[in-house]
Amino acid sequence: MVPANGISTLELDRTGTSPGALIDPFARTITYLRVSVTDRCDFRCVYCMSEHMTFLPKADLLSLEELDRLCSAFVDKGVTKLRLTGGEPLVRRGIMTLVSSLSRHLSSGALKELTLTTNGSQLEKYAAELKNHGIERINVSLDTLDPDKFRAVTRWGDLGKVMAGIDAALAAGLKVKINAVALKGVNEDELAGLLEWANDRSMDLTVIEVMPLGDVGETRLDQYLPLSMVRARLAERFTLDDIDYQTGGPARYVRVKETGGRLGFITPMTHNFCESCNRVRITCTGTLYMCLGQNDAADLRTPLRASDSDGLIHAAIDEAITRKPKGHDFVIDRRHQWPALSRHMSVTGG
Repeated sequence: MVPANGISTLELDRTGTSPGALIDPFARTITYLRVSVTDRCDFRCVYCMSEHMTFLPKADLLSLEELDRLCSAFVDKGVTKLRLTGGEPLVRRGIMTLVSSLSRHLSSGALKELTLTTNGSQLEKYAAELKNHGIERINVSLDTLDPDKFRAVTRWGDLGKVMAGIDAALAAGLKVKINAVALKGVNEDELAGLLEWANDRSMDLTVIEVMPLGDVGETRLDQYLPLSMVRARLAERFTLDDIDYQTGGPARYVRVKETGGRLGFITPMTHNFCESCNRVRITCTGTLYMCLGQNDAADLRTPLRASDSDGLIHAAIDEAITRKPKGHDFVIDRRHQWPALSRHMSVTGG
């Protein structure tokens, strides 16, 4: 049988790709799964969610056992990188049970990397345990080093707790990458200092453009800062050399001569990376989004609960991947100031 992309199973065998691999209609192999384990967060970042969020009833969430089974089905289908996200993943009760269970795929060699993205608020408590379960690298979201500005951006956050969490992660031997969303009029004057601070502690920094997801009570045009402008400004102070470095995600990296560290740019707006997209996302309710910037989705919770075997799940995953689009439709300008999608970033974890 020939799938929608026109590549036969025999052809996949000849190219060395597993017959069970997930290949979309544009011949992109899906090897990276991001899993939102909860839509809840202990911050209310101004670009991510509104201050007064209505979260899902806890009864709607997949259990940790169901999340494990769903992730394992994707590993069976050739996913080699798994990232746990939220909301804030470390506020999910019992989350270390899931991390511990998923680590078996690291031991077997089926999974090359298990990692997570966190706001750092709970990291001091969990850093050593994450390391013990085979996690080697994490991303910490941090947009400013100014305590007052940090409180304003996160609404509820405590910069001191985040800093203590980062210290704990580094002490535990975790590699830490800092993710900063570039916000016009908020942190654009801090990005050079943030870069020096991160690189001085052997942490990479990745800067990310605001994406038009969810009504957060802010005008997107007021928040949006093109990274082409950010890079130009940083290049006035630093020597930025393009390098061929990949972490499995969409960032394009440069080496910063003055610091010796790396700086990444994630540019969904000014230079999208759809042509090489190897990612899909699952929400905490078992909904699979084939693209962060599109509404088309597949229900995996129903087949998950319909049978104790994984045949129905595998079939649902295969069908969904045939609908993965070529790219997103994100636009931010004076004609498109409202969210492209009503779904908040916290639902799919970025």
